[in-house]
Amino acid sequence: MPQLNLFGKGRTLRYAITFTCEMGFIFFGYDQGVMSGLVTNKNFVEVVGHPDASTEGIMLSIYNLGCFTGCILNFLFGDYFGRRRAIWISMLWIMIGATLQTTTFSLTQLMVGRFITGIGTGVESSTVPLYQAELCEAQKRGRLVCSEMTFLGVGLVISAFFDYGMVHVDNPLGWRLPIACQLIFCLIVSVMVFGLPESPHDEKVVKEHQGILQALRLEHAGNEYSWRKVFKRDDVQTGKRVLLAFGVQFMNQMGGINLVVYYMPTVLEKSVGVSQQMAILLGSLINCMFLLGSFVPTLLADKLGRRKPMIWGSLGCGVSMMVVGILLSFNDSSIGRSTSVASVAFFFTFMLIYGMSMASVPWCYVPEILPLHARARSTATAISCNWICNFFIVMITPTLISQLQWKAYLIFMCLNLAFIPLLYFFYPETANLTLEEIDLLYAEPGTSPRVVADRFQKQMTETKQGIMESKIAEAKPCVVMQEVLKD
Repeated sequence: MPQLNLFGKGRTLRYAITFTCEMGFIFFGYDQGVMSGLVTNKNFVEVVGHPDASTEGIMLSIYNLGCFTGCILNFLFGDYFGRRRAIWISMLWIMIGATLQTTTFSLTQLMVGRFITGIGTGVESSTVPLYQAELCEAQKRGRLVCSEMTFLGVGLVISAFFDYGMVHVDNPLGWRLPIACQLIFCLIVSVMVFGLPESPHDEKVVKEHQGILQALRLEHAGNEYSWRKVFKRDDVQTGKRVLLAFGVQFMNQMGGINLVVYYMPTVLEKSVGVSQQMAILLGSLINCMFLLGSFVPTLLADKLGRRKPMIWGSLGCGVSMMVVGILLSFNDSSIGRSTSVASVAFFFTFMLIYGMSMASVPWCYVPEILPLHARARSTATAISCNWICNFFIVMITPTLISQLQWKAYLIFMCLNLAFIPLLYFFYPETANLTLEEIDLLYAEPGTSPRVVADRFQKQMTETKQGIMESKIAEAKPCVVMQEVLKD
């Protein structure tokens, strides 16, 4: 794929890389949120044949199944195509799928279009965070990768208020136009990617080169890597790290976020009893909480770290779901109207806390925790977990809410609270470590990576120097002495 000199080098190029990655996530958020307000559109419902709860779940979740398929394709071919080409190919898939959805005249055509769009989104979502992480400094990596979730929030808010603005348009334009607007973001990214590099061009590359070589020597010690060994135990514990990445993406999706993103207007109409217009407006405002909360990791991820936001975020999300369930349990009583209205406040707190923690940090953590030699394939594997969980939750939620009602929220409460001990005991802190230094967390047999990470964080604070820089500095006198002895 040709690279055009559209942005030069230095700051302008860095801004172009960031803009392209963020634009990809604006699309990601827009595409995730746009259908939530359309499933209550009368003209749309008529075109797709008035689906029941289970059919509606499949209609929406097939997009996530496509995303899972895209991740698998990226696992198989991502290294062959490279980051830039993979992003461009993902946009092509999305444009085809969005066109099919916009022109749909049947449920089958809509589902085919959503599946194809999903394939593109799966490739994009497993490439863009990795690309961003590889092209930025360790001290800025957390802020930049977490900022992708802020822009995902921008996409959610745009789609939510767009849906709200079209709520009174009782003709095909009321739902075809919001779907068609996905193409705008795709076209921008498709053009921008031609001016981006496949690898970083910066004065720090030479310095990083030594660290990368040392990491590769460590990773390849004893065994040559092949994709079949992704889950096997080696000197840098690749298999364990893939499972950690897999697990954190599981937590990202199974805490209840998709109930809010995909079905909030429906839930507010059926569970709380508000009008369609008010349900879409409240859903839009709740999505604003996601955007507001996402500014915290965007600005402070490298100061707050990774573990603490995820632990406290899981606690906050769990408590919010518990209170929602308790308040909605009074629906059939004399105070049911008051408690159901009060429950809306805790959908707001859930989205705010989720945006501050479990929305952003897992996307940053995945490319960080994975070793260099397996990063592309393992990232695709981890993100595929995100999408298969997404598919599962989106598919069962309509049935879950209609059958279990308030008890459904207690399931998400239990899941969120169960994440806390897992995060505390098994996930090491990776903030401010270079991607190559993170390998060293797993290079001390018999010592927990969490303990090594705490030691590294303390050492960096005391020495004001990176771990790999310290090791290279320590090695230089030895090299000089060897040269003297040779002479």
